[in-house]
Amino acid sequence: MQRLIFISCLFALAYWLLVDRDASVAIDAAGGYAYPSYTIETAKPYQMQARVLGRKDYSSGREAELSPVDLALGWGPMMDPQNLSEIEISQSGRFYFWQVKKFPIPRRAIEHNSANVHIVPANKRVARNLDQVERGDVLALSGQLINVSADDGWRWRTSLTFTDTGRGACELLWLEDLTVL
Repeated sequence: MQRLIFISCLFALAYWLLVDRDASVAIDAAGGYAYPSYTIETAKPYQMQARVLGRKDYSSGREAELSPVDLALGWGPMMDPQNLSEIEISQSGRFYFWQVKKFPIPRRAIEHNSANVHIVPANKRVARNLDQVERGDVLALSGQLINVSADDGWRWRTSLTFTDTGRGACELLWLEDLTVL
């Protein structure tokens, strides 16, 4: 009986590792994800070391087909736990929000050293690593900022600068490598 349970667990694990996470995602010949319903264009290389200020998972909506996770990331003074203890972080509706009772660093330092990043995993290894990421982790990330379109006219565009705020300021990242430091 224990042998049967063990074998069943092995099959379940193999299924989880080998089957695509979403019907709209296919595996290309090189082992990376392909999104046949979308055209993905690279816009700019991306490399960053940052602290995870927040994480929000998404499972419904068109954007979730591509990006199941948003990470609110902070770098520079926004990596410092002392500064972060004075800043309240939240995420909702594909946006990242912050508020303070008193500023531990200037407002512009908060705005220019943090961002909400929509993560599009490039392959299963990255997707598995992404599943382990938690608030407070320090990450090394690399990939490409991307723009996405569909035949019906739908578009999702990345920001190309870290100094913008508000609607359209989020980065859309084709994540090729992720390491928790």
